[in-house]
Amino acid sequence: MIIKTIARRVVAGLLLSFSLACASAADDAGYKRVEQLLGNLQSLQADFKQTLTDGKGEVAEQSSGTIAIRRPNRFRWEYQQPHEQLMVADGTRIWLFDPDLEQVTVRRMGDSLSATPAMLLSGEGKLSDNFNVTKTTRDAAAEWVMLEPRRNDTDFKWVRLGFGGDVLKYMQLADKLGQITTLEFTNVQKNPSLDPSRFVFKVPEGSDVIGDSGAAASAP
Repeated sequence: MIIKTIARRVVAGLLLSFSLACASAADDAGYKRVEQLLGNLQSLQADFKQTLTDGKGEVAEQSSGTIAIRRPNRFRWEYQQPHEQLMVADGTRIWLFDPDLEQVTVRRMGDSLSATPAMLLSGEGKLSDNFNVTKTTRDAAAEWVMLEPRRNDTDFKWVRLGFGGDVLKYMQLADKLGQITTLEFTNVQKNPSLDPSRFVFKVPEGSDVIGDSGAAASAP
């Protein structure tokens, strides 16, 4: 349960938004490749499969669901299998709802975004200020761009983005425990029209709220 919660919250940070303003850096090809996908991205919708492998390369957890993103700084991340869980970023806060526990965990975005993978995708800062593109490769699955944080006080070692044409097909995140979270996206829709109400979270009646206890519901 602890590993599952950590993995999902890290992914929440990863997908906080898909807006990017890149500056020139050492690996121009990598930066340009990311810009190509994210430069004109306003919204995104997709199905996903998530696999968590441990330090020995063995599968520790698999899950699946749907993701919807509307920039800036809004997403709706729904786990459907094997257990339901919902994460909503409303532009100000991140909400994590566990129906089984009837529990909501909420935190302000600014508390968790400094030099994290969210900085890569949220447009909250220059990519080159917080990340180094360390490698660009291609294999049968995708064209890969690897990035590493400039700071050493983050929970992860590197992030890899896998592209197929102009579509983001994969994300991989390696943490400092040797675990790797892999996300595979399918049925990707770029810039669909999304109802803003999907990014508004209201605490279900009877649920406990942990964190920002003064926030009963997100702003539209």
